[in-house]
Amino acid sequence: QLQLAESGGRVVQAGGSLRLSCAASGGTFTRFGMGWFRQAPGKEREFVGAINWSGDRTDYEDSVEGRFTIIRDNAKNTIYLQMNNLKPEDSGVYYCAASNWRNERRFASEYAYWGQGTQVTVSS
Repeated sequence: QLQLAESGGRVVQAGGSLRLSCAASGGTFTRFGMGWFRQAPGKEREFVGAINWSGDRTDYEDSVEGRFTIIRDNAKNTIYLQMNNLKPEDSGVYYCAASNWRNERRFASEYAYWGQGTQVTVSS
């Protein structure tokens, strides 16, 4: 069974940057498209971005387009979420997920494996 482990979440000031990591184990990493989701208190889990199996195609939610970047390192079985110019509304628990589709997916129901989440808090 594929296992995912996020790390890197912390408190950061608005306008700052943060890089989250997601390490995968227990499966063939290139069989999966990968995604990032986040959930703030009182809100539904929302799509942040996705990357295909090879790392050459990405898709982002409009509010993070141009600020966030997903990087895929298949040699390390790891993806990263580089977050720049952070805003308070970016705060939430960030989840890494793996899909059995190899292309980019933007719906949570299309992801079969999830990490435990890592908390990101952006202070104003």
